[in-house]
Amino acid sequence: MQRILQLDFVRGIAVLGILLMNISGFGLPGAAYLNPAWHGTPSTSDFWTWAILDITTQVKFLSLFAILFGASLAMLIPRGGRFLFSRLGWLVVIGLMHSVFFWEGDILLDYGLIGLFVWRFIAQVEDNDRLLRTGIFLYFVGALVLIPYGLVAGDNPGSSWLPGPSSLEYEQFWKVQSGSEALLNRIDMLSSGIMALLSQYGWQLAGAMMAGAALLRNGWLTGERTSAVYRRQGIILILTGVAIQLPGLLLQIHLQWAWPWAPFFLQIPRDLGAPLQGLGYVALLYSVWHSLSQQRWVGWISQVGRMALSNYLLQTLICTTLFYRLGGFMQFDRLQLLAMVPAIWCVNLLFSHLWLRRFRQGPMEALWRQLTRFTAGASVSSSK
Repeated sequence: MQRILQLDFVRGIAVLGILLMNISGFGLPGAAYLNPAWHGTPSTSDFWTWAILDITTQVKFLSLFAILFGASLAMLIPRGGRFLFSRLGWLVVIGLMHSVFFWEGDILLDYGLIGLFVWRFIAQVEDNDRLLRTGIFLYFVGALVLIPYGLVAGDNPGSSWLPGPSSLEYEQFWKVQSGSEALLNRIDMLSSGIMALLSQYGWQLAGAMMAGAALLRNGWLTGERTSAVYRRQGIILILTGVAIQLPGLLLQIHLQWAWPWAPFFLQIPRDLGAPLQGLGYVALLYSVWHSLSQQRWVGWISQVGRMALSNYLLQTLICTTLFYRLGGFMQFDRLQLLAMVPAIWCVNLLFSHLWLRRFRQGPMEALWRQLTRFTAGASVSSSK
């Protein structure tokens, strides 16, 4: 199957962009991911870093990655159900190993599980408009499920939102020391994550994947609109996304990230506006694609996209080494963590470039392909 350069490029952007938020998930306690006031009033540096990332990147690249995943499912459906079931099943296995043995913030398991359900619907629904409407509806439902979550959350935020000294000490202990204690904690978090996936986040993932499949089929994701159309749509999508999210961000600040408003009710505007903003970024890139595609750096980012799985896992290896093995956990603030991201990006770019000079696929992509071929009992194109 012939690769589509635009999709590889956007996938590379998404993989690199996800690290902008994941870096705090690696370097700070779990409570800090959404709550800048996890240890009291945030410093000026922490506040502005959180606020800028919240409005520009939080959920945007994750939503975009889910949309692209749905587009990939649509492209692979002609391979047949046995192939897709095997491919997604192995992604579940890889994600399970990643979440239990390496990092509790894994997304691969979620994508594999939801993909096992979504691909059948994508295959059966030939009407792109219906597929897109269904995807939007499911995403909307998933966001609104946060309302009953917030209503039953109670008045006590607990250590997941406001950890005390003992909770922070214990989290640092099991993450840095690793071993059986880390395994038990990650397994416990995995079970909670699966429950959240089934009751709330999975609806959003399914909706984004369906929308991505529809946008691939109608040519939007493959760059088949004019530059003027993409430019106009990009501006509208970004402004609309920001307009939806900004009140929620301002209310979080006004309420001082109060429980349960900040972790539940005020996440809804961000979740609703994020995919619009992410697609707006894509539209603006596509509006200048004719000149953009001539740039060498675009090819390098596209190589990252071709090796998305390998690069996502490479980011985990780098960050767990820095923060858990070398003692960097809880030693840096948000701005300092953000300053580390470009260096990790450079590793992703260099690794992808050097690897693809000798091989046609990334190491994990090749392994994934071989495992899929083994269990599906069918020939798998070397391009996938």
